[in-house]
Parts: sequence; structure tokens; C-alpha cells
Amino acid sequence: MKQQEINKLSLEDLKSRLADFKKQYSSLKLTHKMAPIENPLRIRGMRKVIARLSSELTKRSNQA
Repeated sequence: MKQQEINKLSLEDLKSRLADFKKQYSSLKLTHKMAPIENPLRIRGMRKVIARLSSELTKRSNQA
């Protein structure tokens, strides 16, 4: 997800997307520990998306 897409999301969408990405991230890491996945850079990309979503959520909560 790009930052522009994240900025357009509502607060509820941010929370749900963050929960979804965290769930996907944990399952991807577990899969990678058992057997290497084809593209391990997906793990890094997902971590960055989670960080972007968390940052935007924090920014919005501090503004309110």
C-alpha cells in the first residue's frame, strides 16, 4: 500500500487493515520458518506496510 492510499482510508478501515496485515505477516513468517518462501522480500514489504499503517493511526489519534 502506498502512503496516498493509506491517507484516504477512514479510521475504522485503518484499524481493520492493520489487523489483517499483522495476521498475514505472522502466518508468512511462520511459513518461512518451516520452509523458505519463494520471495522472502514480501516479509520486509509487509513489515513496512504495517509500520505505515501504525504511523498513520498514531498520527490521527494525536491530532484528535
